Amino acid sequence: MSSGRLWTLFEREARRGKSGEWREKIKQGRRKELMTFEDLESWQQARRLTKQIYSVTRENEIARDFGLCSQIQRAGVSAMSNLAEGFERHHVQEKLQFYNVAHASTAEVRPLTYVIEDNYPKLAVDAVELRNKAIGAGQLVGGLIRSTESRKSKLLSLLSPLFSLHSPV
Repeated sequence: MSSGRLWTLFEREARRGKSGEWREKIKQGRRKELMTFEDLESWQQARRLTKQIYSVTRENEIARDFGLCSQIQRAGVSAMSNLAEGFERHHVQEKLQFYNVAHASTAEVRPLTYVIEDNYPKLAVDAVELRNKAIGAGQLVGGLIRSTESRKSKLLSLLSPLFSLHSPV
């Protein structure tokens, strides 16, 4: 059973008050499985954002605005894709580069929601929801960036004594 499926089952049981036994099953299952980009909360949020972007841009009123629809869709897809690609990179600097692009993509969605809100009044509520989701996704990506930078700093502090031993005096 995949960790995503276990997590869904855990959430369902948690609502019923039976989360203790599922929490242990998840811990056991995750020990055996490696984490994937689909496990990242920031990727999941970016996916939900992209899904909602596509839903809003299918509305008849806005669907004919090809430039706006295309740009906001590409920004959402870019956030998802760059999080996935960054996660799969082995070098921390490459990870950070992709995560920063994903962060910028979530930021790109926000001004486009103002365009929707200002020019398509019937979709104003949807635009505000999209903007809030983009903000939330951006905050999660920002946390991922800070966490990755922190790991990089820890790694450098562990390696620096090794390099100082080999440097000429």
